[in-house]
Amino acid sequence: MIDDVGNLRTTIEIENPARLGERTALRDVLVDTGAELTWIPARVLETLGIERMKVWHFRQADGTALARWTGFAIVHAAETKTIDEVVFGEPGDLVLLGARSLEGLNVRVEPVTKRLVDAGPAPAAAAEKSFAAEDAEKRERKTQRSSDVRGVKLPRFGGHL
Repeated sequence: MIDDVGNLRTTIEIENPARLGERTALRDVLVDTGAELTWIPARVLETLGIERMKVWHFRQADGTALARWTGFAIVHAAETKTIDEVVFGEPGDLVLLGARSLEGLNVRVEPVTKRLVDAGPAPAAAAEKSFAAEDAEKRERKTQRSSDVRGVKLPRFGGHL
């Protein structure tokens, strides 16, 4: 859903990883790719039994600083889920889906339709050789050694001397 000024809003669900199955839905949550963390009203997180784990310090656009507790929650959106550190929002704070949750969900904002869509395969650091390629080479060498009898190369289909 897009609001009056073109911001993307969506419905998300929050779940306590220690109490799976119990979720709370939040509608009209602002998708904010510029915010690092997801901000959820403290009363929602407390009702779900999510524990306050640490304090984060934030600087607002006007320069004022504020501190908020964070805890761990499962965030459901766009037909997927991720576990993330979320902010215990206080009255007056925006409710928003931040960049870390979006990354964990592996979704992106589709600019034309203004929807959350699958971001495709996640980037990965490639090794010099993939483990599958190394395993295939090891199996090939083992097969070659076992088919070599007294220097005579045997056919792979199980031929006899």
